[in-house]
Amino acid sequence: AMSKLIKRRSFLKGAAVAGAGAAAVAASNLAAPAIAQGKRELKMVTTWPKNFPGLGTTAERLAKRISSASDGAITVKVYAAGELVPPFESFDAVSQGTADMYHAADYYWQGKSKAYNFFCAVPFGLTASEINAWIHHAGGQQLWDELSADFNIKPFMAGNTGVQWGGWFNKEMNGLEDFKGLKMRMPGLGGEVLRRLGSAAVALPGGEIFPALQAGTIDATEWVGPWNDLAFGFYKVTKYYYWPGFHEPGTVLSCGMNKGVWDSLSASQQMLIESCTAAENNITLAEFNAKNSDALATLVNEHNVQVRRIPNEMLNAIGEKSGEVVADAASEDPLTKRVHESFIDFRKKAIAYSKLSDQAYWQARLLPFKYG
Repeated sequence: AMSKLIKRRSFLKGAAVAGAGAAAVAASNLAAPAIAQGKRELKMVTTWPKNFPGLGTTAERLAKRISSASDGAITVKVYAAGELVPPFESFDAVSQGTADMYHAADYYWQGKSKAYNFFCAVPFGLTASEINAWIHHAGGQQLWDELSADFNIKPFMAGNTGVQWGGWFNKEMNGLEDFKGLKMRMPGLGGEVLRRLGSAAVALPGGEIFPALQAGTIDATEWVGPWNDLAFGFYKVTKYYYWPGFHEPGTVLSCGMNKGVWDSLSASQQMLIESCTAAENNITLAEFNAKNSDALATLVNEHNVQVRRIPNEMLNAIGEKSGEVVADAASEDPLTKRVHESFIDFRKKAIAYSKLSDQAYWQARLLPFKYG
């Protein structure tokens, strides 16, 4: 009898558990429409041409990553440059809430504050790995958040091009006098350096560069590097391709989100956005590093592009002007001054260390020993 009683109790207990499970399933089914109603579709505007390799495709990939990682709870629809707003109006669209997010290079917003240059690229500034270190671990993100909050935006790193190239010129550049009167596309503080060297620098969005070069509206342009420059076909108009780039040593591509939208997300959704942008930051830099060398070989071997090095005496003079321009930017307002101080302090540490680590290793690797 006792055995039957124990069995009966076990059965009832199992039935209760099963019943509770069934009730939970039923409850979750009832809750499903409420979860579905909570789905968000966010609009992302970009400064890049539609499906453009490495820049447009990075924005698309970030949107898909967020949609997949959230299991569809947050879907992101991408609008390329000009599809919803003109490229350089992306910032205002997100600030005002016409769009929810942008993917861009933050030096495009230097008209709002010169401080934005430091979170993208400044002449003779930080490399990709160094700017990652400054923003993630040396106070950069906190300063960026403070700056962007004034414009109702929450910023993230969401890509990096690595070191950019010096640019395409319709003539050989042999000395500083060749910059005088030169009409060149270069945004950010790099453009201001060119102006101080006597050039007429303009900040054209990507889609407008080739026609301007073809029409002779500009004599020279920089864009990114071999992979992106090949895609735009600059070699069809000009053949002189110069390195190294001084203006953008590790350009951050950023995702800015409307702060009201950011604040409305749950803690787990915010963590998801942070993780997706961090993943894209890493993957994009890897993609540029993988594609640039093949593209350079194509430019040289198939399109007879003339690769030239900017001479040291020119680089030294450009460096002097760059230091002046970066220091002058700091005088704009107290926040930009704090950003500048933090950036310069970290740059000194990075140079001291990289001289004995990355730079020393690269030089050692170029020694003529047999390998592989």
